[in-house]
Amino acid sequence: MSAGLFDTHAHFEGTPDETRAALERAFAAGVTRVMAVGGSETLNRGVRIARDAARDGAGRTPEVFAAVGWDRDQCGRCELPPLDFTDANAVGEIGLDYHYSPETRKAQTELMARQLELARDLALPVLIHTRDADGDTLGLLREIPSKGIIHCFTGSPSFCRDLLDLGFYISISGIVTFRAADNVRESALVVPDDRLLVETDSPFLAPVPMRGGANEPAYVVHTARFLADLRKVPYERLVESTTANALRILSGAGVGRPGSADARKSGRTTTELASC
Repeated sequence: MSAGLFDTHAHFEGTPDETRAALERAFAAGVTRVMAVGGSETLNRGVRIARDAARDGAGRTPEVFAAVGWDRDQCGRCELPPLDFTDANAVGEIGLDYHYSPETRKAQTELMARQLELARDLALPVLIHTRDADGDTLGLLREIPSKGIIHCFTGSPSFCRDLLDLGFYISISGIVTFRAADNVRESALVVPDDRLLVETDSPFLAPVPMRGGANEPAYVVHTARFLADLRKVPYERLVESTTANALRILSGAGVGRPGSADARKSGRTTTELASC
């Protein structure tokens, strides 16, 4: 497969036919790989639908990577359905968001910590959401050494450098194209070539010139072209480097404990993450 664009973060909430059509449009736009990302029952189910659609549409759709997990808005649930990580490439989306839900801070950090430990057990990278939670995010990642991706980065250049120092990759979404997103553009310039990733976070955050409608993986092209111009590099070079970076972090080499490969093969689930 050629080194086309890799959309490292996309959610799928539609029917199998809608998902297949979105993947076909992405492939036609030059997207050769997509990370389908979970985080709730609906989104985790969408990962499976996207994987099936890519298998059925081989040759007409991007290769679909998979991440499953429980996002911060699931922290109040006493029971979380089990998840099968047998074929997963990452754990996610997980993380912290104090912008909308500061009152659940303790529960959010506990859920994230459990999944960081699980990812280490399974030797899988994590996909992390963090908003208005810089201190706790850094604290957890220092307490539980992990590898992975900070998705849809919207923080300061200083926070970005701290995450880079911990070895994380930084993924930039269509927000970088928004008029008021000066901090995201400043941070995007801080990231070295070998740590930069690009994503849609679809169906959210459609980039300019598609802003205002639903986002989809095909639109990662607009974000990538904007980033190439911002960083003053040829578009083809940015495509090649961001795809190589994504494949590197998702290659399976990692920080897992002994026995992690056996745990993944056995279908280890997240049932134990739920507690009340």
